[in-house]
Amino acid sequence: MRINKVLNNNVVVVKEGQEEIIVMGSGLAFGKRKNDLINPEKIEKVFVMKDKNEYEKFTQMLKMLPEAHISLAEQIITYAEKKLKASLNEHVHVALADHLSFAIERIKQGFSLHNKLLHEIKALYPAEFEIGKWAVDLVFEKTGVRLPEDEAGHLALHIHTAKMNASTMNEVMNTTVILHELISLIENTLQVKVEEDSISYQRLMTHLNFALRRVVENEPFQDVDPDMHALVKEKYSRSYQTALQLRDHVKERLEQALPASELVYLTLHIQRIDKKERS
Repeated sequence: MRINKVLNNNVVVVKEGQEEIIVMGSGLAFGKRKNDLINPEKIEKVFVMKDKNEYEKFTQMLKMLPEAHISLAEQIITYAEKKLKASLNEHVHVALADHLSFAIERIKQGFSLHNKLLHEIKALYPAEFEIGKWAVDLVFEKTGVRLPEDEAGHLALHIHTAKMNASTMNEVMNTTVILHELISLIENTLQVKVEEDSISYQRLMTHLNFALRRVVENEPFQDVDPDMHALVKEKYSRSYQTALQLRDHVKERLEQALPASELVYLTLHIQRIDKKERS
């Protein structure tokens, strides 16, 4: 394997036919030039960036960010792919390294950003959040900088977005923000504090997440018997009225309405939370 281009001491580009392949490893390119052979024992990671725009961003990033931060990001990506048993979208190499480096520098300067979506991220993306926590520990081990739990949430979102090829970070963030708003609406309407560690909260978040996805992607909802709808509406009127508010909020934010059948399921979830928090 011969070097086509040296990007920095740890990263080179090699060519196989018309395809450019990025090869990484500690000290891999130290003292090397174009056409030099790569020591296979120093190769730690190999990947291809087919998107030319992402490739350009990656090469620019290598010139701007500390090599240690880029190495940390790549270790996190490798760990995430292993844990999730899935390849991540190539944009994660730039997005994650950029975010991670900025977070480390911010903490060094004494600035910490609160992640108001942390509870929602924990509930919706538990596997990605565990990876985020592992990443926070890795950063501390390698740099001595202790990132807060909020950053584990931010990293989890980047990983989740990269895992979902069809979704952008903006789409994932928008859904998570709406979910946060819906939970706040329930708390304010019922005057309760929803316990984020409760099973009821976890079930509601999962249900709402799938419901929003169905709305956005125009997928069908399960029908509910009219008698069941009438019974739930009458028996749990307080929770049903709250469900109506959630429906109106979703319509306002997404310009699409939840079907009547969904009100029944939302009412039952809300009733479970209301009953638990008041018991």
